[in-house]
Amino acid sequence: MAAPAPRAMIVQYVAALALLVFSSLAVAEACRTRNVILVTLDGLRWQEVFTGIDAAIARHPGSIRYAKTAPAFESDFWRETAVERREALMPFFWKTLATKGQLHGNRNEGSAVGVANPLHFSYPGYSEILTGVVDPRINSNDKVPNPNRTVLEWLNARQDFRGRVAAFASWDVFPYILNEERARFPVNAGFEPSSLTNERDIPLLNALQKEIPSPWDAVRLDAFTHRYAKTWLSVRKPRVLLIAYGETDDFAHDGWYDAYARAAHRTDRFIADLWAWVQADRDYRDRTTLIITTDHGRGRTLADWRHHGPASAELPTTRPGDGETWLAILGPDTPPRNPDKAGEPLSAAMVPATIAEALGLEYEDSHPELEAPGPVPGAFLCTRN
Repeated sequence: MAAPAPRAMIVQYVAALALLVFSSLAVAEACRTRNVILVTLDGLRWQEVFTGIDAAIARHPGSIRYAKTAPAFESDFWRETAVERREALMPFFWKTLATKGQLHGNRNEGSAVGVANPLHFSYPGYSEILTGVVDPRINSNDKVPNPNRTVLEWLNARQDFRGRVAAFASWDVFPYILNEERARFPVNAGFEPSSLTNERDIPLLNALQKEIPSPWDAVRLDAFTHRYAKTWLSVRKPRVLLIAYGETDDFAHDGWYDAYARAAHRTDRFIADLWAWVQADRDYRDRTTLIITTDHGRGRTLADWRHHGPASAELPTTRPGDGETWLAILGPDTPPRNPDKAGEPLSAAMVPATIAEALGLEYEDSHPELEAPGPVPGAFLCTRN
């Protein structure tokens, strides 16, 4: 074969050099994240996230709450392929988050995310997500102040974040999970009204929260949590915010698959609304990382999808699949990752270190005997000054 002409060799050399320089610049780009929003969807299975609604459950008469609208439910969310079904159920996840960020946990493709705690229910799951450690003392959903310091409390104690941390949750146990009294940052949870009574719409929301009955005695409707959190975000401008939605878990426990799926779809819209606001605000645009996950999984089968955790004190084994979760990251420093790609196993306990890394810090857990794992590998591609 004839040697390339000198001009062709020069063009090839320049192209290779340009690619090398571009790659170096991409790796060396300064980190831009200054704010983190952590979002949780209680008990949402990875199966719905990655494959959409399950036909065996959705078409089982005992799983449908609204019989008259069952045809509309199937029309809204049933598609022939898993790729089409998941996009119909959670369009923001699949049109924005999965293409611009990272979505881990598709076990069908060899990407596993899970909780490390053996109990697979909410307080231990949230404590693991927020502290990075599995503490055997956290063994119930009782309203007991968390003896471990969460990553939010740790950040709020730092000068750069003091007074710039807040949490909003639908479940009324969160003030105890976060140990609000000790942590000294605002936690609005359960049926608490917002303290921003002079802000537009808040007096009406506070009144409606009293007047509109929730189906549950310990969990308010997620719309209130979302609106309270978004107003706080726009008025108080926190640097770290937790929003914990709850409807998915409670509708699932009630056995209503259509309500569970529609709750997931609504929460996807809430997150899309939140991200649109973030991208439109000069203090948050291109400076905010969004981390989304769940506290536990659920059973894999029609007979078990409603449940998670030990069946009872007499039957302490958990159900197959209820420790399987998922994790998403979206922000200016996070390189896109194919969500249908195998990856190393990840743990919910990695969340605190990942939040800290996003902010240019190294997380320090407070437990004297247990050690929190490091951040999600490859979550950020940038350098701190």
